[in-house]
Amino acid sequence: MGVNIREIVELRETNLGDLSGKIVAVDAYNTLYQFLSIIRQPDGTPLADSSGRTTSHLSGLIYRTTNLMEAGLKLVFVFDGKPSKLKADVIKARSERREAAMQKWEEAKVLFPKDAFKYAQASTRIDATIVADAKTLLTFMGIPYVQAPSEGEAQAAYMAQNGDAELVSSQDYDSLLFGAPITIRNLSSPRKKAKLELVELKALENTQGIIREELIDIAILVGTDFNEGIKGVGVKRARKLIKKHRCIENILKSEAAIDTSAGIENYRLVRELFLHPDVTESYDELKWGTPDAGKIKELLCEVHEFSEERVGKALEKVLIRERGQKSIEQWL
Repeated sequence: MGVNIREIVELRETNLGDLSGKIVAVDAYNTLYQFLSIIRQPDGTPLADSSGRTTSHLSGLIYRTTNLMEAGLKLVFVFDGKPSKLKADVIKARSERREAAMQKWEEAKVLFPKDAFKYAQASTRIDATIVADAKTLLTFMGIPYVQAPSEGEAQAAYMAQNGDAELVSSQDYDSLLFGAPITIRNLSSPRKKAKLELVELKALENTQGIIREELIDIAILVGTDFNEGIKGVGVKRARKLIKKHRCIENILKSEAAIDTSAGIENYRLVRELFLHPDVTESYDELKWGTPDAGKIKELLCEVHEFSEERVGKALEKVLIRERGQKSIEQWL
């Protein structure tokens, strides 16, 4: 779920036109989770083919991603690797919540249909098959992807810091803690429901009077995916404490009234994880190709029973932009 620092983050609206030509490192798991959560039947059932294989993520990738490609964005998806050991408790808790939501969803479909969708969303999970399907479709679409050794957002932020991407796309704010200069939210959300929002790390530092290391300490006090945080300390109080003492070490020495016996015991490890995350420097030169309409249609239409007409229209928009042709019937 990421760290909850929304109250001190300043968002700036933007539009697809302003992003044309820019390279965007996409937090793949975050985006796939969005697709799997939102693209569902009214009762919460995910889209699936006649064999029962989930296709909500593929639907999101082909239809929403081609809209971004048509607008001129150059996307590179970054996939999570092995999670940090510090995340074990969070992963366990999430799994338990999903199982509970799954049970409530089954009950709601019969007894409380209006509540079924929200429980279905809460039960969303990403497995190896979904990831493999996504990577295959991205390859056919000519979109590069990077396999991170650990946190995808950390790898995406590293790529942005190195100039290999200009923005990081994620719904979470963790990419700021990992050092992403600019994060964009709602890139894969329906345009009618959510506006594109930019968060600039430098602007945040300037308006809040804090540097990145202090922002990380604020997040640790509130709670991250790697620690619980101090009970009763929200983001505004955490900001006040850090602006007064500048770091957690000084807070521990000075704030006797705050119970720090639980929630931040591992703060040094968490801080180090954000400042020096496990990333790879050896990803290949990023290359974007022309979508292979034949392979895309074979995967989506023949294997997963997508509408050939609708897939063709999605591809046509991109291929016309790519090739500057009035007709692309020979490729479809």
